[in-house]
Amino acid sequence: MLSRLTRLPRPAALAVCAAPVLALFAVAALAPLPFVVAVPGPTADVLGSDQGKPVITVTGAPVRDTKGQLRMTTIRATGPSSTMTLHELVDHWFRSDQAVMPRESVYPSGGSDQQIEEHNLEEMVQSQSAAAAAALGYLEKDPKDVKVQLNLADVGGPSAGLLFSLGIVDKLDGDGSGGDLTGGRSIAGTGTISADGAVGAVGGVGLKTQAARRDGAEVFLVPKAECSDAKSELPRGLRLIPVTSLTDAVDSLRALGRDEAAVPSC
Repeated sequence: MLSRLTRLPRPAALAVCAAPVLALFAVAALAPLPFVVAVPGPTADVLGSDQGKPVITVTGAPVRDTKGQLRMTTIRATGPSSTMTLHELVDHWFRSDQAVMPRESVYPSGGSDQQIEEHNLEEMVQSQSAAAAAALGYLEKDPKDVKVQLNLADVGGPSAGLLFSLGIVDKLDGDGSGGDLTGGRSIAGTGTISADGAVGAVGGVGLKTQAARRDGAEVFLVPKAECSDAKSELPRGLRLIPVTSLTDAVDSLRALGRDEAAVPSC
């Protein structure tokens, strides 16, 4: 084959070489790829109600009336079994209100759509348990005496943990001086939380800041490791505060409420 190809005129030889390459590109353009398209999702005020029920219910301790909002944020993505071609992805790639993300960064690998949904709901249950433990530990309250029930329907995954903990702290202690932890503001944010109060990264923060600002938030709490991602598409009028722990977040919101200059920023 080589000897015959070398005797072809140069344009013909190039055409013969290009044909399989073009065919390969054509196949690649039509092949399903392991990516999803995500957009800003709904937000929910954890200090308020969801479907007629309080998101946070505390028994065994006095609960404050609160002002302001603590909004957990979400993204919406194409389903775990959906497929996207290269051509379809290019249509979404350059839009600031959408993000093309690896499927495994949004969904666990393996399993059916129903199994993945069940996994995400289980992660939310675990996140709620960790959030309650972190908040009660921060406030030095005995979980045997003080019980916390969290209710938020149709949301999966662990990324609301930080906001749940802050909501519990605000309900029980406010800013520690008789005022609201929010300072009456609309605060939004994201971040996983462990029972000892450590805040973890979540992904999709650029879309979550858009959702927060769309729904009226003025301040956004972001895991410190994701500051650069949050800044890349930051909506005008939204202030970023980096956090690594529940203590960080509470201290920053208290300082913000006192209009102190030393509030950290990304």
